[in-house]
Amino acid sequence: MLNLSRRDFVVSTGLAAALGLNARLAISPAFAQKTPDPALGFVTYKVGAAEVTALYDGIWEKPHDPAFIANASVDDVKAAMVKAGLPADFVSIPFTVVVIRSAGKTILCDSGTGGQVQPTAGKMMANMKAAGIDPAAIDTILISHCHPDHIFGLMEKDTNKPVFPNAEIVISDVEYKFWTDPAVIDRLPEARKGLARRIQAVFPIWKNIRQVEGEAEVAPGIRFVGAPGHTPGHRAFHLASGSSQLMISNDTAYVPALVAANPGWRGVYDQDGAVAEASRRKLLDRVIADNIMICGYHFPFPGAGTIAKDGTGYALTVKS
Repeated sequence: MLNLSRRDFVVSTGLAAALGLNARLAISPAFAQKTPDPALGFVTYKVGAAEVTALYDGIWEKPHDPAFIANASVDDVKAAMVKAGLPADFVSIPFTVVVIRSAGKTILCDSGTGGQVQPTAGKMMANMKAAGIDPAAIDTILISHCHPDHIFGLMEKDTNKPVFPNAEIVISDVEYKFWTDPAVIDRLPEARKGLARRIQAVFPIWKNIRQVEGEAEVAPGIRFVGAPGHTPGHRAFHLASGSSQLMISNDTAYVPALVAANPGWRGVYDQDGAVAEASRRKLLDRVIADNIMICGYHFPFPGAGTIAKDGTGYALTVKS
């Protein structure tokens, strides 16, 4: 159970920084991060017998963009941020990677940005070591989807050399096949073509990638949960240990202040907005019905709490 105050865990935020290699956000040399990093970059808690450690990888303070939410204005977005107690002058997008120790195995849930997505990110490895987790001891890496902020931690920046060569990488077969299909590059927007090229240069030659169909058990006590729309094969991860459960929602509800409070809002980084909305509603309804604790890759660090219905939308609150 997390011992966090409401001030420590503000309701909201998140989004996948789904940019290709040739579409990084331009940052002025004078850029200064406004959001302070947490005093401690890791938080550990228990889910039944499983030990969960949230690792802070940094934050993206995304400038407002009229295209960010297709069916909401910048003013609507600002108002939603304020309602959630967040700054209105940018969209806060933290990156939080989860490590689970269960049944003698150490499982990494996504791999972080690798310091290759935003200049204020790339802090996962230092926080992992501070938490006493040896990167070489990672047995399994679960990949929710192939956006850069979730997979660039797998490969070194200039060489594409694997960062975790001895870990088994587990990914949905739908997601793998989508990104490794040579024909997909011509169908992608320009900003994502570089991403597909990098994946195709790396994944097919790595021998430690396992593709999984459907909602199979992928590690001790952890199952994939289908949540497509953000990408074709996007997966959440469901951890169960004894009577305790945790839904690692990844990018299903990436900015709770926006798309949980307003589940009908369609984000620019959702590949299929209608399917993503349906997945979001289905997952959050399941979490509520089954009284499951929830965390998200872009939720405010350390990213764990509960979801409840709130009018026509949903609200994230801290687990006390």
